[in-house]
Amino acid sequence: MQPVTVSTLKSFEALKNVPDDQLQWLIEVSKEYLLQDGDILTAQGKPIEGPHFIISGRLVLYMVQNGSRREVTTFGAGDITGYLPFSRALIAPANSQAVGQLHILSFPTARIKEMISGHFELTQALVHVMSNRVREFTALQQQNEKMMALGKLSAGLAHELNNPASAIVRDSVSLLEHLRLEPHAFKSVIAIRMDAAQVDAVNDELFRVLAVKDRPHLTLKEKTKREDEINDWFDEHGVENCYDIAENFVDFNFGVGNLEAINKFIPAAYLSPVLNWISNLLVTERMVEDIQESSRRIAALVSSVKNFTHMDRGADKQYANIHTGIGNTLTMLGYKIKKGNIALVEDFHESLPPVNALIGELNQVWTNLIDNALDAMEANGKGTLTIKTERDREFVQVSIIDDGPGIPDAIKSRIFDPFFTTKEMGKGTGMGLEVVQRIVHQHNGSIKVTSAPGRTEFVVCFPIDG
Repeated sequence: MQPVTVSTLKSFEALKNVPDDQLQWLIEVSKEYLLQDGDILTAQGKPIEGPHFIISGRLVLYMVQNGSRREVTTFGAGDITGYLPFSRALIAPANSQAVGQLHILSFPTARIKEMISGHFELTQALVHVMSNRVREFTALQQQNEKMMALGKLSAGLAHELNNPASAIVRDSVSLLEHLRLEPHAFKSVIAIRMDAAQVDAVNDELFRVLAVKDRPHLTLKEKTKREDEINDWFDEHGVENCYDIAENFVDFNFGVGNLEAINKFIPAAYLSPVLNWISNLLVTERMVEDIQESSRRIAALVSSVKNFTHMDRGADKQYANIHTGIGNTLTMLGYKIKKGNIALVEDFHESLPPVNALIGELNQVWTNLIDNALDAMEANGKGTLTIKTERDREFVQVSIIDDGPGIPDAIKSRIFDPFFTTKEMGKGTGMGLEVVQRIVHQHNGSIKVTSAPGRTEFVVCFPIDG
């Protein structure tokens, strides 16, 4: 092991401008270590020591989460880790382990005050390391949490998109087959002899009925009764295929009165082919409507994704309706809500003004809190999710309430700690609530939690004007 010299430390990017006498003092008060592959430098949950200066080799930070190992980051030659001046972190959130042979110089933590009082440039350099580490870790942490959020949503979103996409494929195939049958019906229609006034009258009545978009929802009993009435009318007037086409007319809210209105303008000999032709038009109309509805559903989901991520907006705060973000989040989590047999109660204060906020980040808050609430109720096989918004003077307050088993008192004080999670590996990073708290603080707000068996409530409060 080559002894550490001032020249060695000068090769560290962070220390290159520190005076030589301060680096020499650092060497004299520190200890050199040579760790072998697999040796632990810092244990998770133990006091943080250092700073540690990595001369050669690698040091990996990892966490043990519900019995599984998850690597956080890796440090190499020229990196500085461990406790740094003015750091508020006192307990190690992760283990640090040597990868291969690791040569480090460790400064005694007990002498940090002496460093701060007598070695300004050295202290300044290490504080700069800490600020860079916080910034880089925060960015990485937020990106990881966003990826976790998208991972949580992807399965449900795929299912939600698959349903309307499959319906479009199915309806388009059916429509194509239906249109191929049209020439057979055309033979009987081509022989019809009606003047322009009669055709216009039939068209007017037909499209008057089709123009009504809000058709009444009939119960099975009501629908069967109306089909029987139309069947009887068809039978009395000698209409072919009456049992096959009656359902089409009922679906579009045709009644006997509408048929009588059409009948006034159609010669008796042509009534059957005209009504069968209209039935074919109604079938086509219904298939096109189904395709349109499925397409609208896909467009709404894609719009929700775009609005949820706010990918088409800048990174600055802007005024927006907070209910839109919450609604988009609920859309993205819709499959999980249905799968969990969750009743949704939306108690929204509709007169809330637009809030000045980082909308994409707030959507991340709603996703984490709602997703956690859904996970909590999963054990019950059902539940009620209540989302409440209200105005408190110049603040907006959002409450997310679930009726799950509650948060145990033993861990309630730790839920906002970095890396703390009760979820199994792959379902939680332990950063969700820490990210939530940081985003809320970024908005000059607060987040509070109250929990008891059967009711857990997270309350987010922040200024309306940002």
